[in-house]
Amino acid sequence: MCCILVLLALVGPRFVLAILWLLTDYLSRAFDAFLLPFLGFLFLPWTTLAYAIAQNELGGLSGLGLLVLVLGFLVDLGALGGGARGRSWGGGS
Repeated sequence: MCCILVLLALVGPRFVLAILWLLTDYLSRAFDAFLLPFLGFLFLPWTTLAYAIAQNELGGLSGLGLLVLVLGFLVDLGALGGGARGRSWGGGS
């Protein structure tokens, strides 16, 4: 069960980013170039989604937008850290 949650945390935001990129202009309104959202897709997908939401819905990185960005970054760290913790603690019998 834990592996499924880690897999969803890692794959879920990338799926959403791909759908947003293919079907809408949501990401292009938030980012000026292709490189940052592509790197975000690879390394920090929750942070990339949070930044797009902050730029498009909350008026930028001030106040609530900054809070959403920080929460997205913390979720990225938690998703990466949770997978590492599971490998080091839950691997043996």
